[in-house]
Order: sequence, then structure tokens, then C-alpha cells
Amino acid sequence: MRVKRGVVAKQRHKKVLAMAKGYRNIRRTSYRRALEAVMKAGLHAYTSRKLKKRTMRELWIARISAAARLHEMNYSTFMHKASEKGVQLDRRSLSELAIRSPETFTEVVNFVK
Repeated sequence: MRVKRGVVAKQRHKKVLAMAKGYRNIRRTSYRRALEAVMKAGLHAYTSRKLKKRTMRELWIARISAAARLHEMNYSTFMHKASEKGVQLDRRSLSELAIRSPETFTEVVNFVK
């Protein structure tokens, strides 16, 4: 018995073309080109989510480093002494402290020294 799958194919095509909304030229109207574009976009999105974590960590380290240098201490020394003293704050929290409340960050630096 033959299987008619026009409805299923139509639904799949509609879904892909909806994801390709906003693309330019043939990539928005042709299913085949839209599927390529959507798959490539998904790949870039996946990769960028991983890169975002790396980039944010770089930013936090740069902020902590700049704030530590104001207290005559470089980043690596500060982090090493902080781990020795048992400071439980992560880089993200330390970065926020350095930017939003420098006096609290100064207290952390004095505790570490």
C-alpha cells in the first residue's frame, strides 16, 4: 500500500520556511535553500553559545585584573591568595563587585592580603 505524505511534507516545509523568516532572497522562499540556511544558522547559534561563555570569562578576568591593579596586586596573585584564604566568590561575582561596589572589592582585597 502506498503512503501519501503530502500533509507531513507540507508541515515540515512550513516549519522550516517559518524559521527562515527574515532571510533574504531565495533563502526565504525555497525550501531547499531555506533548510540549508536554517541548519547553518543553528550551527552558528550552537557555536556562539559556547563562545559566549569563553568571552564572558575573559571579560570578568580583565575587570578583576584592572581592579586588583588599583590595589597594587596583579590578577594571578590575587586569585591565588583568594583561593588560599578560602574566598568562595567566583570570577563573575568578583567582577560585579569590582564594578558596582568598589569599596566591597577593596575589603575583599584587604582580606586576601
